[in-house]
Amino acid sequence: MRIRSSYRRQTGASIIALAASLAVVSAQTKVTPPANKYSVQEDVKLGQDAAREARRQLPLLRDERVESYVEQLGERLVAAIPADQRHPGFKYTFEVVNVRDINAFALPGGPMFVNRGMIEAAKTEGEVAGVMAHEISHVALRHGTAQASKATKYQIGEIIGAVAGAIVGGTAGQVISQGTSFGLGTAFMKYGREYERQADIEGAQIMARAGYDPRDMANMFQTIEKQSGGSGPEWLSDHPNPGNRSAYITKEAELIRVSSPIRDTAAFDRVKSQLRSMPKAPSTEEVARRNGRTSSSQGGERGEDRPPTGRVSAPSSSYTQYEEGGLFRVSVPSNWRELTSNSSVTFAPDGAHGAYNGQNVFTHGVEIGVARNEAHNLREATDELIDALAESNPRLRRESEYRQRSVDGRSGLLMVLSNVSDVTRREETIQLVTTLLSNGNLVYAVAVAPDDEFGAYQPHFQRVIQSLRLSRQ
Repeated sequence: MRIRSSYRRQTGASIIALAASLAVVSAQTKVTPPANKYSVQEDVKLGQDAAREARRQLPLLRDERVESYVEQLGERLVAAIPADQRHPGFKYTFEVVNVRDINAFALPGGPMFVNRGMIEAAKTEGEVAGVMAHEISHVALRHGTAQASKATKYQIGEIIGAVAGAIVGGTAGQVISQGTSFGLGTAFMKYGREYERQADIEGAQIMARAGYDPRDMANMFQTIEKQSGGSGPEWLSDHPNPGNRSAYITKEAELIRVSSPIRDTAAFDRVKSQLRSMPKAPSTEEVARRNGRTSSSQGGERGEDRPPTGRVSAPSSSYTQYEEGGLFRVSVPSNWRELTSNSSVTFAPDGAHGAYNGQNVFTHGVEIGVARNEAHNLREATDELIDALAESNPRLRRESEYRQRSVDGRSGLLMVLSNVSDVTRREETIQLVTTLLSNGNLVYAVAVAPDDEFGAYQPHFQRVIQSLRLSRQ
């Protein structure tokens, strides 16, 4: 639901004035938005298109009291965004999703969706404001398209579903995305720890200007972690802890003095009471199944509705050749399946591929893809590729220096990395091979197997790379 214009006229200026009187900033941390190849107008288009799909797929809560409360709280926070980050054309809207998962997400350009479960889990209005301020900060800092800038494969109109799903993440991301992923349990556009820290600090500053104590944000994150259980709320899968989150949010709060901060309100109490009177909300996974949109229906063959087991058959000695969209041909063991996405194709045996935390992952096999490379420099493009992987995989490590490697007669690079699988918890070895097409785009091949099996897979990986034939574009 869009924000009521009458409310905006009545309160916008007064909120800013009120916030100015409540928060005294002594030396707040400077937050600099990251580099971004997209225009503000593209943020708006991307977010609006993704929001329409989210509204089509997610069960919105149609309750006037709850909707109005979230809208008013959101507008109060938006009015406290720093002046240099109030992008013309951004349209902040606030809607409540009737699911019990502890989650909230905001799309480029301003649409925000707050799960009912997030409000129910909050102890005070300040805690709700903390999560919303964090999400608003992602929008104001343009993190969605900044992250997409690192991994753009196609023009903006072709990646709407992929970006939306990666930003939303979790099961909700499965509901509205088209199933793209980078493999290794990673998506380029899933927020990394650097952006999470920025959103925490910026969100703390927005909270203070709006009259809330930033420590309530830290309290809410602690509540989320305590309620995580074995699998964890979706919010945690989409927003990895940068480390010492509570400590640096508390430190930022000490730099921003808020006199008589808003902790709780009668409106918050009424909304909590209203939610308790309603039937229990379903989980997002239940909604997805009800709509026939579990992850098995997403992204063609790539989708699976369960994580990989990691128990696989040995690679076949016979090989099958595949041709992928005129971009390349490759031969792989005949007992490996072809799993396609918008930007890459994975070849993996049964038991090695599936879904985990809303992302398609694999434990054994090879992924081959093409990425746009603005620099047209092989080493720089490969460095960016590895850095993007490391943002969401803190245990990813380089195990070798670059080595020269010929790929279909072209100059290429080979790098060996190590990681710990999120799914199997086993240490794994990753062999990355890259080269450039004549148009400057980067071709990459990522070969993965657990450490104790990599020796047996290595000859097959070498044969796959040797068989790779690239287009001449």
